[in-house]
Amino acid sequence: SVHQHDAPVVDHGAQELLDQVGMAKELFDPGFHAQALQRVCQALRKSLARPLPVTHLGWGQGLVHQVASNRRVRWPDGRVDFSRGSGSGGNPFYRSAAQGLIDPWLKTLSFWNHHQPVLVLYTYATHPMSIYGQGEVSADFPGLARRMRQKDQPEVFQIYASGCSGDVTAGKYNDRSPKMRQLLAQRLYQGMVRAWQATRRTQLEQIGFRVARLRLRFRQDEPFAPERLRQVLKQKKAPARQRILAAMSLSTLHRLAQVPTIEMPCVHLGPVRLVLFPAESFVGYQLMAQQMAPEKFVMCLGYGECWPGYLPTRAAEREGFVYHSWQWIEPGVEPAMLQAVREALGAEG
Repeated sequence: SVHQHDAPVVDHGAQELLDQVGMAKELFDPGFHAQALQRVCQALRKSLARPLPVTHLGWGQGLVHQVASNRRVRWPDGRVDFSRGSGSGGNPFYRSAAQGLIDPWLKTLSFWNHHQPVLVLYTYATHPMSIYGQGEVSADFPGLARRMRQKDQPEVFQIYASGCSGDVTAGKYNDRSPKMRQLLAQRLYQGMVRAWQATRRTQLEQIGFRVARLRLRFRQDEPFAPERLRQVLKQKKAPARQRILAAMSLSTLHRLAQVPTIEMPCVHLGPVRLVLFPAESFVGYQLMAQQMAPEKFVMCLGYGECWPGYLPTRAAEREGFVYHSWQWIEPGVEPAMLQAVREALGAEG
């Protein structure tokens, strides 16, 4: 997932509950989703008829300037909150507030057939939105940047994925204008070019795969008690958003009763570690993962298993980021998160 804000939220259990209270297709359209899956499967089958050998691996990173900023801001009266959203740059306070904690590096991983690159994957930690909330289906500024790189190298397939971006947006630099979307795309594209130019290569001789299992506790506060959630779901006068969140919560509880853990997979490719984090993991986890294996090139993907919603660090919780409406986990997740990252990276101890 790249976490486009105007994309459907695919949760079959939640949509079935919504269907029962007259809210068909409120969360997503199951028929369209099934068709989309079939198209992906058909494309995968066709691709298997044209395999390409991979002999070498490449990796590199490049700085991105004036794109990412942390949600966290400190107000003149000293209070701290995490209110700087993706389109906040039109507000003078959010625009002037400090950039905050980000990962300034865009990373790239490339696969080569001897001296010919076949595929390039880019990751960068920020919400991928500049203009949203209007129902537009768009890859937004990362999609525009990816398209520019595809034109540079039409024979090499270019892929972009979001890093750990739960608390990182373009909010300091984005005022939601079409002009700013183009400018953000250009800045991200320049980071892609820098990362590609800094690429180092080695023969691909070792491939490994590890999976850590992460157990997170569902929220225990009164609004998330199952009976309370069922009441909200049935209230026809309640706002649609509240009823949708109640259905998602009940669906999550049902799934957790069957599968109580989240998988955190990591592909080991020689000196590279490609690890998938769950949900809206805060960027601090990406930075900590890189510190755990400093001798490796650690590349982090965000937005894996998404039921937890926001996954804040201990530092963010201390400053008040607890029990957000898009957060289904109890506070205090950092120890479990870090243990899972260590296991996935093979960096225990």
